[in-house]
Amino acid sequence: MSKPCGRFRVHQEFFRAAILSALLVAALAIPARSASKKIIFDTDPGTDDAMALMLALNSPELDIRAVTVVPGNVTAKQGLENALRMISLANRCDIPVAAGAQHPLFQKLITAEFWHGKNGLANIELPPSKCKVDTRYGPDLIIEMVHAAPHEITLVPVGPLTNIALAVEKDPSIVPLVKEVIIMGGSITGGNVNASAEANIYNDPEAAQIVFQAGWPLTMVGLDVGDKTLLSSKYVAQLGQTHGPMNDFIYQVAHYLVDLAAQFGFDGTPMYDPLAVGVAIDSTLVKAPPMHVDVETRGDFTRGETVANRHGMVERNVLHGDRYVIEGLDKVEPNAKVCVEVDADRFLQLFVSRIRGK
Repeated sequence: MSKPCGRFRVHQEFFRAAILSALLVAALAIPARSASKKIIFDTDPGTDDAMALMLALNSPELDIRAVTVVPGNVTAKQGLENALRMISLANRCDIPVAAGAQHPLFQKLITAEFWHGKNGLANIELPPSKCKVDTRYGPDLIIEMVHAAPHEITLVPVGPLTNIALAVEKDPSIVPLVKEVIIMGGSITGGNVNASAEANIYNDPEAAQIVFQAGWPLTMVGLDVGDKTLLSSKYVAQLGQTHGPMNDFIYQVAHYLVDLAAQFGFDGTPMYDPLAVGVAIDSTLVKAPPMHVDVETRGDFTRGETVANRHGMVERNVLHGDRYVIEGLDKVEPNAKVCVEVDADRFLQLFVSRIRGK
């Protein structure tokens, strides 16, 4: 009888080990999911916003807690409709979608149907949304969610910064509670709406200055890296090799943008908004030295420019009689990490693989 008993003991140990292994795997899986970065995606849904949103939705590193809509590429009304239709296309009606500001703080809105199509989504007519708009006001939703999850929420605004500024102005106590802010906007090497200003900052410079000076960890993903990250026809062709509702939609958007870029002599379309999401996924995609950034709000030629102090100091000028005399240097504390270099190919490969569901 000793042999069968021994055999039973071996089987018993085997099953015990198997159960422990299964429990260990389950235990490890739970933290992995909870470790996803909680983000609020603030957007003015145009074409590159659409690519950014679909990248975020297809990236396990990110957990989208809400989508708030700001006017910019399109009106607030059109932007809200676009956001609802995209969230519905992704079958993610569990994500709150909320309307925010209806116009910039102090100036008239400038919309960009010229670049994004009449409806902001490359003239692609998505099915009507199955999702309902959240009744909360966008800035209030941001405030509520930050207080509910202190030090856990990352704000990813990829449009004008109106909603974020309104949230800060209404409740400054959220600033130390926000984990970080990753914005698409700005440039330290010239603009894209004119010689000095980038579009998102130009559309609400006062809001941008509030956000930059708030005092939270902020990363600026601007033209300096976006213009180096071009989605070309090669990548569009790769997107066309797989199919599905989101894949096919982004393929059409990308095709529209690459064709539009070609009309102006460019080899591809800049991935402005998607790259900001990329940095939220993997900050090693960029090099971002700390700088102090101010937003010009008054200049005739420079309104909306993000002015970066690269050296961390300013001259101290002291009045002596009828002139000022330089008497030393004063340190300037950085308030942003400014992206200046990017591993563009690695990001583009990431983008294509995520959209294709690979």
